[in-house]
Amino acid sequence: MNQLEQLKQYTTVVADTGDFQSMQAYTPRDATTNPSLILKAVQKAEYQPLLAEVIARNAGKSSDEIIDQLLISFGLKILEIVPGRVSTETDARLSFDTEATVAKGRQLIALYEAAGIPRERVLIKIASTWEGIRAAEILEKEGIRCNMTLLFCLAQAAACAEAGAQLISPFVGRIYDWFKKQTGQEIYGADDPGVLSVKRIFNYYRKFGYRTEIMGASFRNTSQILELAGCDLLTISPDLLQKLNDSETTVSQKLNPESAQSAEMEKLDISEKTFRFMLNEDAMATEKLAEGIRLFCADTIKLESMIASMR
Repeated sequence: MNQLEQLKQYTTVVADTGDFQSMQAYTPRDATTNPSLILKAVQKAEYQPLLAEVIARNAGKSSDEIIDQLLISFGLKILEIVPGRVSTETDARLSFDTEATVAKGRQLIALYEAAGIPRERVLIKIASTWEGIRAAEILEKEGIRCNMTLLFCLAQAAACAEAGAQLISPFVGRIYDWFKKQTGQEIYGADDPGVLSVKRIFNYYRKFGYRTEIMGASFRNTSQILELAGCDLLTISPDLLQKLNDSETTVSQKLNPESAQSAEMEKLDISEKTFRFMLNEDAMATEKLAEGIRLFCADTIKLESMIASMR
C-alpha cells in the first residue's frame, strides 16, 4: 500500500489545485482553490477555452462578475470529480470588510445553487482577519459553510472556532518559510514549526471540544504531510500527491483526539482586543497574513488584466 492510500486511513485527503484534470488520479474527497491556483490554471493551454467561454458568456459584465463566474465554472468541473466539497475564495481585497465579504459569500453560494449545487458541497474561503471571522460567523448562521484561510496562529484558530466556522486552513509551508528565512535553517519532521503550529491547534480544538474542522495546507514536502497524519483533512498539491503515491514507506498516525486531552494548555478568551494584540505579538503570523492577502490581491488583479485583454 502506498503512502497516499495509508494516509487516507487517518486523514481526509483534499486536492489543492485549480487544475481539475490533474486531480482525478488521486481520488481526493474534496478540493480547494484560490486566486493564485486559478490564475496558474488558466495560463495553461488546456484551460484557455474555458476562460474564453466564460468571458464570451458574460459579455458586458464587470471583471469582478466574470471572475466570480470563472471561479464557479472551475468549481463545477471540480465537483464532477470529487464526491465532497469544493472551496471557493472570496476576493482578498475584501479581507477587512465584513459586510462586503458577507455579500460576496452569499453571491457565490447563489451562483452555485443556480447551477444546481447544494450549499453543503461548497466552502467559502475567507481570510482569517478579525473582519473575515465576523463575516464567517454571519454566513455560518445562514447555512453557508466557511473555510478560514491564511491562518498562521492559535489566536486566529481560536477565534474561528468561537465563530462557528466549518473549517480552518492553517498554512504549514508558509510558517516553515518564515522560520527558514529568519534562522537560515531547514527544520524537518516533528520539529518543523509549521507542523508544530497545526499540532497545537489540533490539541486545542480537541481538548476544548470545538467542532471546527482542521485542514493543514500549503505544504512544502511530504515530511510535513506525514507528520500530520490524523489531522481532520490535509489539502495537498498534485506534485506532492504523486510523491506520496510513489512511496510505500509506512505511514503512522501522529495526531489523535485522545492524546490531545492531556495537552497542557489554557482556553483563550478571544475578544477583538485580545485577538489583535495576540496577532500583533506574533511577528510570523502578522507578516504572513499581510503578505498572503497582498499576494492573493495581486493575482486577482493579474486575472482581471488577462480577462480585459481577451474581451
